[in-house]
Amino acid sequence: MILATDIEKCYGELQVLKGISLEIKSGELVAIVGSSGAGKSTLLHILGTLDNADKGTVNIADTSIASLKSRQLSSFRNQKIGFVFQFHYLLPEFTALENICIPALIKGDSRKEAETHALELLDLLNLSERAHHKPAALSGGEQQRVAVARALINNPAVVFADEPSGNLDSKNAEELHQLFFELRKKFNQTFVIVTHNMVLAQQADRIITLNDGRVV
Repeated sequence: MILATDIEKCYGELQVLKGISLEIKSGELVAIVGSSGAGKSTLLHILGTLDNADKGTVNIADTSIASLKSRQLSSFRNQKIGFVFQFHYLLPEFTALENICIPALIKGDSRKEAETHALELLDLLNLSERAHHKPAALSGGEQQRVAVARALINNPAVVFADEPSGNLDSKNAEELHQLFFELRKKFNQTFVIVTHNMVLAQQADRIITLNDGRVV
């Protein structure tokens, strides 16, 4: 599903990634761990097409990311990749249902199609009764589950998660972690999760450890 070769990234004089190569198979749930500053989030953003490597190549679902022009890349990202971040980034003026629908509407689905699928996801995540609540009326755990539903709305091939439980208490964090495994089992999607939570990491199919910009 993902093949990265010799990825390097610098910010000014600071070299953050120093020739990283890795392969992630379809349907794998992989945790990326390492100390702060090891390059985990930078790597995730490059794999997720949110940032460009200075050197090296990234292929996702047999597509060379470097071969895509800006508009093609935006479409590819919208249709093939889902994101869950530490902060949910829900739009406060929209309801949970509306937030989830946004990527589907951008893709070109009708409002009816988008809402039907979003309601199915809300039901799957036990949030049906919260569909018409705005983010401010949701708990932290509920907000993050809405963000997960938004990431899943276009049936992406890969879901990237950057410290997804970092702002949650232990109970909600554990529920979110179990949700990832349930979703992988149900949809066979590939999950790549950057985390400091070693309980989650040790449950993953595989752990990739970064140290000083390299895979250990």
